[in-house]
Formats: sequence, structure tokens, C-alpha cells
Amino acid sequence: MLLRQLAIALTALAVSSSAFADFIGARFGAGMWDHDPSGTIRYDGGSVGTNADLKNDLNLEDDKEGYFYALVEHPVPLIPNVKIMQTNLTSNGSGTITTDFTYGGQSFSASQPITSELVLDHTDVTLYWQLLDNVVSFDFGITGKMVDAEATLTSGGNTVNNSFDGIVPMGYLGVGVTPWPGLEFRVEGSALEIGDSSLTDYTAKVSYTTSYLLGVEAGYRSLELELDDLDDVYSNMEFDGPFLGVYLDF
Repeated sequence: MLLRQLAIALTALAVSSSAFADFIGARFGAGMWDHDPSGTIRYDGGSVGTNADLKNDLNLEDDKEGYFYALVEHPVPLIPNVKIMQTNLTSNGSGTITTDFTYGGQSFSASQPITSELVLDHTDVTLYWQLLDNVVSFDFGITGKMVDAEATLTSGGNTVNNSFDGIVPMGYLGVGVTPWPGLEFRVEGSALEIGDSSLTDYTAKVSYTTSYLLGVEAGYRSLELELDDLDDVYSNMEFDGPFLGVYLDF
């Protein structure tokens, strides 16, 4: 709801006058990300657990889900530009466990059927500054990643559920190259490392903006999450894959 209200307000401002349009820029985009899960996860839940493989044990499958974003840029020094991005990320699986493991104090045995769901929905709020904005662009700033995570495993009458909600502060960098008007090659990402835990989220993409404000973008995104005893959760997970989107650039 907040993102929708922001998009409506900024659109109205961007088209209200040509003078204002020269002062401030806005982009609103949406697309589809084909993410493929890999790695392991472990949840002790009060007792020592063992790793469960996302593919072989939880049988999580790749999925296609939407992302939405809005950004505002301006030439005022010191005041940061703003980008808000919402990403849905849910992986479901059903199949047969390949190795014995424990999760949340419950035993899950090999050759038993299992259904599982892993949710890592998140909203990124990025405040950034532009050091360069010509043929080569360079941005730096900070990202607050608001994560809504939950895992549910069911097998042999046993169900274990654990969840995590929180805001992760991350550093942000973005580099783009525009070899000719409208076309941009860009790499951007956010990262945080604390002790043995880390979170990285990076994107490599190419975009083209037409003379009618409409643009298209395509690329590759990777989200890596390595946790060492965060609320009894240990993980070394990656969700990656291609994406395709459209946007309006004012």
C-alpha cells in the first residue's frame, strides 16, 4: 500500500509541469524473477540439528515471482536519492528425503515423504548518492532490507515451523555504463557481513529506455544468505536466476 501511494504521488508530480520534470526524475518498474534455490539450512530449536539440503532433502523447486520498485532522483547535494523495491520469494517442495536430518528438534528420516515451504519476502529501502552521472554512473549508499522469512517442514506427522522478521542494514554500490542514449549496462548490489554471517544481493542487467518513456530490462539476480546461529538458524543458501521487467522513466 505504501509503495502504491508513493508511485501515485510521484507520477502526479512528475507530469504536473515540465519545469518540475527537469528537476526531479522518477522510475516505476515491475517484472518477473525466475529464482532457483540451492544450499542448506539448519534450525536447532533448542537442540543440535543437522543440515537439510534445499534440493535433495526439502525438494524445493524454482519459481517465478514478481518484483516491483520505484525510485526518485534529484540534483540537490547531500540529500540522498531513494529507491524502494519489493520482492516476493517463496519456494515450495514435495518429494522424498534423501538423508536423515533433524530440524527444530524433530527427526526427519531418509526415504520418507516431505512437504516444505521457504519464504524470504523482502522490501529494500535504499538511500544513495551519485558521484558520477554521465556515460559512466557510480552510486553508493545504504540499504535497509526488511525481511519476512518463514520455513515450514512436514513429514511423517511431524511439522516444524520457524520464522524471522527484521531489518538488515547493508551497504549499497551501483555502477552503470551508457554507450549510447537509452541503453545501459548496470551492476548493483547490497552486502553485509557480521562475523560468520553474511547477506549479499546483487544484480547485473541491461536496460533500454524508448523515447516514449517506456523501458525494458533483463538480467540476472543472486541473493545469498549465510547465517551462523541467528535465532538458532544456520544456513548457506542462494537464490539466483534471470529476470525480465518493464518500467516507466520520467
